[in-house]
Amino acid sequence: MPGHYVHAASLRMDPDADLAAPGAAITLELCGSWDHVPPCPLAPHHTSPERQGGAVELRIVVATDPGQEAEVRRRIDKALASGSLTGPDGVTTDWALLDSHAAVLSGAEREHAARIAAT
Repeated sequence: MPGHYVHAASLRMDPDADLAAPGAAITLELCGSWDHVPPCPLAPHHTSPERQGGAVELRIVVATDPGQEAEVRRRIDKALASGSLTGPDGVTTDWALLDSHAAVLSGAEREHAARIAAT
């Protein structure tokens, strides 16, 4: 049975930057591709970005085997530390990682993790 986790991160991004790009970078790192048949091979996940002042706050909900948690978090950090993603349209989005850490699942996130674990 997979464990349910959330990873939180803060980024600095230009106001017109694509908020989906950091989540896409995480998907590439965890899954190897944007386009794959579910489920995600290592860890079903969902990234929620939200602008708060000059920062973008990410919450990455993950469902994975407890023995894989550290590897999943390492890969999330690697994707975010890269600071850049070129999308399939050729547009590059840049960001700067300000903070990244394990966080506590909210009730809604816990429910979301259970749903994505079932895919």
